Amino acid sequence: MSLPLGFTASPAGVLKVGPGFSLAARPTNAAPGFSGKKHDGAAALAARAPVLAQLQEQLFAESRFGGRRSVLLVLQAMDTAGKGGIVGHVVGAVDPQGVKLQAFKAPTEEEKAHDFLWRVRPAAPEPGMFGVFDRSHYEDVLIHRVHGWAGEAELDRRYEAINGFEAELAAAGTTVVKVMLHLGPDEQLKRLGARLHDPTKFWKYSSGDLDERAFWPAYMDAYQKAFERTSTASAPWYVVPADKKWYARLAVQEILIETLGAMNLQWPAGNFDLQHERARLKDA
Repeated sequence: MSLPLGFTASPAGVLKVGPGFSLAARPTNAAPGFSGKKHDGAAALAARAPVLAQLQEQLFAESRFGGRRSVLLVLQAMDTAGKGGIVGHVVGAVDPQGVKLQAFKAPTEEEKAHDFLWRVRPAAPEPGMFGVFDRSHYEDVLIHRVHGWAGEAELDRRYEAINGFEAELAAAGTTVVKVMLHLGPDEQLKRLGARLHDPTKFWKYSSGDLDERAFWPAYMDAYQKAFERTSTASAPWYVVPADKKWYARLAVQEILIETLGAMNLQWPAGNFDLQHERARLKDA
């Protein structure tokens, strides 16, 4: 498969978590596999958007004729890393009728009364849908590890439960793509400051974001452990440098294009006699 203009390597290949992966060794301000600058990235993002849109439409169309396949994009990151930008600039380029977006917030009292996957299972995408989790079930092994809300035995159970859940999704026809937007602490501080100087961004700011910065090393350790325990063949993790918003969007877009492209999606032939319908059209 030839690489799109500006790419020197497949983003899915260079960003995928594999054996011996070290989060600490991955820079946050790089653009792996892409040789261009910001304006080149913006042009590439625009040029590739119709490709992603067509693949998503083929996935949706397939389900209307019995297809069982779907895609789930899991987005995890520290605050301000750009999850919303991925949703708006990457996922926003496809037909919204084929998208199922679920933003997971702090669990309600009802949700706390059940196992952590109870609220997640109903949010999985149906056949033909392009599902997006803005944060996800991984909060229950990340923040719980960082703040000590769950012990090692319970965390081990959750890792195994996550692997089982994602294996079930894969067996049912859902391709799971898990992305961690890898933001640097200095860049986060800049973005938090920018929010405090822009009235249109005040609604995005939370004092809790600053509080959580004190736990940055612990969060990175929690992510490392999550990658080690849950990056599987059927549900791999991709770590995308996020200091450059334009690169993060472009990389996620290309990972999705590669993922959907590998599904060999085809336009459904329809359930009618083509020649007969064309003849009817002439007489209409």
